[in-house]
Amino acid sequence: MKTSRPNLISQNKNILLIALGVGLLLLVPLVAMQFTDEVDWGPLDFFAAGVLLFGTGLAFELITRRARSLLFRLAVAASLGTALLLVWSNLAVGIIGAETNPANLMYFGVLAVFILGMLIARFRPQAMARAVIATALAQLVVTLIALFTEQNLDVFKLLAANGFFLVLWVGSAWLLQRAGAAGLKAA
Repeated sequence: MKTSRPNLISQNKNILLIALGVGLLLLVPLVAMQFTDEVDWGPLDFFAAGVLLFGTGLAFELITRRARSLLFRLAVAASLGTALLLVWSNLAVGIIGAETNPANLMYFGVLAVFILGMLIARFRPQAMARAVIATALAQLVVTLIALFTEQNLDVFKLLAANGFFLVLWVGSAWLLQRAGAAGLKAA
């Protein structure tokens, strides 16, 4: 007698939808390249974008898979979106000068604080809020290091970009704190 096992595809429908969404998003620069020279992506650009987008979508799905709270889902989306935007902008144009400036590698330390903090928090909203605040502090430290060590720096651009990310991190932490205060859980 056969036992009924759920189909692997039906179990992972959301992951397949994420992959489809990433594929559709990557069609945008591919089509744009056919009509303008302003978009000039190579295979590595498409690969990096695909990994970043799929990884972010997958992280969101795994963290919020059993979440019943829209507020928690929004908070997680804000946090992961901020991390994605930080990596994407740093790779695309650089935050400290040009993208080729080695000082931009410090932002991967900010990302490491975020990832490690989320793992230590075990995806509990209030603990995640503290991890995101630690990430914001790491972003602030990178900003201060750049201000005091980099020469020929556009200070306004540096402060504006990092201020933008600080606001996003703090907003994400606030949402996570609110989700935790409401007694909402990841699962």
